[in-house]
Amino acid sequence: MDAGNPYAAPQAAAGIEPTHRLAIHHAGRWRRLFNWLIDKFAIMGVSLAAGVVIALAGGDEAIAWLEGMSRWEEYLLGLPIYVAYYTVMEGLFGLTVGKLLTGTRVVDDKGQPITFRHAVLRSLCRLIPFEAFSVLMADDAALRGWHDSIPGTHVVLHRAPAAQALPVVAGAATGPA
Repeated sequence: MDAGNPYAAPQAAAGIEPTHRLAIHHAGRWRRLFNWLIDKFAIMGVSLAAGVVIALAGGDEAIAWLEGMSRWEEYLLGLPIYVAYYTVMEGLFGLTVGKLLTGTRVVDDKGQPITFRHAVLRSLCRLIPFEAFSVLMADDAALRGWHDSIPGTHVVLHRAPAAQALPVVAGAATGPA
């Protein structure tokens, strides 16, 4: 290629991973708890809206079907809504309503936005029995539950905490060298 051609594609070595990782500032237990609580209310709202649509579309028969559902039928109907909520929100935006309100988001192991594959895997891992307790039982600083560790994701602060100001030493140069 001609080195002076401004229209030439940039050259890069293929398959080389960066040697450094981005700084990841993990969300704490309380933020994650509030994420979960807010998202539970959001999922209930989505479920209510789905019920209203079913009732309006199906009329009296649909209303009778909804009212006559057993607890297990409600649970089985709610599973696709639950999985779809987390998959769509995290897959498209990297966050849910709870994460938006608490200033957190989901990233991969490199600190980059997650892929749709990550979002699907996170959502399915949430269905593992007792998975919700895995975050509470996490003994590392990252507080990664099974739905984080299995797909290789992290829940982090949306904006990194401000760097602490370094003390100024008298007589030291303050500008660039």
